[in-house]
Formats: sequence, structure tokens, C-alpha cells
Amino acid sequence: MSLRMGFGPLMVCSALLGVAQIASAQPKVAVINLQRAVLESAEIKKADADMQARYKPRTAAIEQLQKEIADIAQRLQVNAGKFTQQAEAELTAQGQKKQRDLQRLQEDLQADVDRDRNDVLQKATAKMNDIVKKIAEEKGYDLVVEASATIYFKSAMEITSDAIGAYDKAYPVAPVKPAK
Repeated sequence: MSLRMGFGPLMVCSALLGVAQIASAQPKVAVINLQRAVLESAEIKKADADMQARYKPRTAAIEQLQKEIADIAQRLQVNAGKFTQQAEAELTAQGQKKQRDLQRLQEDLQADVDRDRNDVLQKATAKMNDIVKKIAEEKGYDLVVEASATIYFKSAMEITSDAIGAYDKAYPVAPVKPAK
């Protein structure tokens, strides 16, 4: 009987000690600015430079058309009353046609840029999520929270720079050549 009496208090103490250890175990939390992590990766910087180069001829065509429209508008303003009615109507029609062409070119370019950008960002975000999961597993984080969803966090909790470095290491790209 005395042996049982000795085990009872011992069991209660060890149970309390186990509960105290569980209660004191703090989850390990990290914070990431996922948008910054993706946008500052070398892959995205290269993709941005590639897109600018790919769409430069179309951008130049748009700029040229804008200059032609401005030139027509200036000619109409400077020579107001000097043109025949027919010449003024023809120049106005030419300006309106160029304006419609400009709008179409701008809309087409914007749609193509948006499609390409969204495709690149979607793929890069998926890869970055995998990198963040890997970092969380390696460093024993129980939870990784998006920085924009927090009100306050200590800077020591942020893993954004680590994620960028790990991403660039996992997905290396050729160096980006400066735009001329």
C-alpha cells in the first residue's frame, strides 16, 4: 500500500511537469513579405528586363504614334482658319484614325504585358512558396505569416531576405544586363 501511495503523488507531479512543459512550449513563428520576396528575386528582375526588351519595339511604335497625333493637333491649332474646310476635315480625320490606332495598340500591348507578367509572377510565387516551406522545415518554424497580415512583428522574425537568397540559389539566372 505504501508503494502505491508513493506512486500517486509522483504520477501527479510528473503529469503536472508534462503539462507545464507543453504550456511553456512556444510555437516558432516567422514572417515574410511574399510580394517583396518574389519581386526582388533575380529571376523576376531578369524577366522584367526581358519583357522590356521584348516589348520595346511596340512601345516605340506607340510613342511615335503619340508624336504624330501631337503634331497633327499642333498643325490644326497653329493653322486654324488657314486650312480649307476639306483640308481641315481630312487632317482631323487622320488624327482621329491615328488616335483609334493608338488606343488599339495600347490596349493590345497592355493585355500582352499583363498576361506575360501574371504568368511569370504566378510561377515565381509557386516556387517561392516551396522555398518558404523548405526554410520553415529546415529552421523548425511552426508557422510562417504574411507580413501584410500582421500589425506588429519583431524584425528578427522576418525571413524575407533568407527566402530571396534561397530562391536565387535554387533558381539561378544569368546576370541582368543594364538597359541602355
